[in-house]
Amino acid sequence: MPAPGPPAARPPAAERRRHDREILALALPAFGALVAEPLFLMADSAIVGHLGTAQLAGLGVASAALTTVVGVFAFLAYATTAAVARRIGAGDRRAAVQQGIDGIWLALLLSAGLVALTLLLAPQAARLLGASTTAEPYAVTYLRISAFGVPAMLLVLAATGVLRGFQDTRTPLLVAIGGFTANLLLNLGLVYGAGLGVAGSAWGTVIAQNAMAAVYVAVVVRGARREGATLRPDAAGIRASARAGGPLLVRTLSLRAVLLLATAVAAHLGDAEVAAHQITMTVWSFVAFALDAVAIAGQAIIGRYLGAGDLPGTRAATRRMVEWGLDAGVLFGLLMVLGRPLYVPLFSSDPAVQHQLSTALLLAALTQPVGGLVFVLDGVLMGAGDGRYLARAMLATLLLFVPAALAVPALGLGLAGLWWAMNLFMLSRAAFLVGRVRTGHWMVTGAVRA
Repeated sequence: MPAPGPPAARPPAAERRRHDREILALALPAFGALVAEPLFLMADSAIVGHLGTAQLAGLGVASAALTTVVGVFAFLAYATTAAVARRIGAGDRRAAVQQGIDGIWLALLLSAGLVALTLLLAPQAARLLGASTTAEPYAVTYLRISAFGVPAMLLVLAATGVLRGFQDTRTPLLVAIGGFTANLLLNLGLVYGAGLGVAGSAWGTVIAQNAMAAVYVAVVVRGARREGATLRPDAAGIRASARAGGPLLVRTLSLRAVLLLATAVAAHLGDAEVAAHQITMTVWSFVAFALDAVAIAGQAIIGRYLGAGDLPGTRAATRRMVEWGLDAGVLFGLLMVLGRPLYVPLFSSDPAVQHQLSTALLLAALTQPVGGLVFVLDGVLMGAGDGRYLARAMLATLLLFVPAALAVPALGLGLAGLWWAMNLFMLSRAAFLVGRVRTGHWMVTGAVRA
């Protein structure tokens, strides 16, 4: 492990341009792929929102539960990207593919239990998240149907990690475009054409997700045959993937706990508040995934540099990605504020919901520059395989957020108070990540992080 040193000096213009080309080549396609998930939810919210406030509130609760069920296993993408990228940096493509296949098998094994739990516990999950009596039936319906898309979603996560590790973000972009288009058309047809309401929205998304998974399977199988890797499950490799993803699972569980607590607090404030919170979170997630595009580039680039033992390249790329993240955060924050009159009416025509949205969206926009920094540094440390620190840092951030969020209903601070607590959450994350990156202890070289 290298000793910590001073921050890297600003690289020459030619080197910055080289890093810019490398970052853009990965980040731009990753942007399109990353926003697929929030676009799915935005399309669902826009379509379901015109059915009524109770339906939108039910979708909000169900979406929070579903994204938590799937989101806690985001390590299937993150850990796989870092591990595969290190192997690529070290020049061992066959081992890189095999590492990715082990992650895919792990995803399939995990999904079986998740489907059963989602079907069984949908009513309890809706009540736990504070769904009102009018919103609960819609939340349960959406959750139970969406359970049949869980295996596809986990497989997509793992396969996406394989391709990112190979420095390929274009294929996930093409798959995401196809999936979003199918999702939108299916939802419109099933919700309004077939008159299935909330159930139609859920079925449309499930069909689109399974189609995406089928494409990824075909791509990975072709790559495995080309590199001479076996497709058979390997128990030792699957266990190694699970161990590598363990700390990131803790990190993601802590993050999801924050988002779930925020939804639960909003649900207890009222239907208009939780509906407005759902829309704000959908927009916030869309921007977060957009900012995370640079972080995805960071995972792949940093993993490759460290696998090749290139510490100067690691430092220079990190600095440039931080600059990109801050600039993008400023831009997206401005767009969130200035674009409110255009996109708010698309989600709800209820004046009470629109009133709540006005303040919540403004507060969410304030910390977008901080978000740009957070997502980039998250990606850098994930690419370095520094999962243990990320887990500890997110647990500490959760401990800071919980009392702030619980104080909102107790003090009658409303939805605005909840979003001030969300801003505290983002500032805390930034402090922990900046502190870690400045030490240099995360820069461990080699094909496998010891």
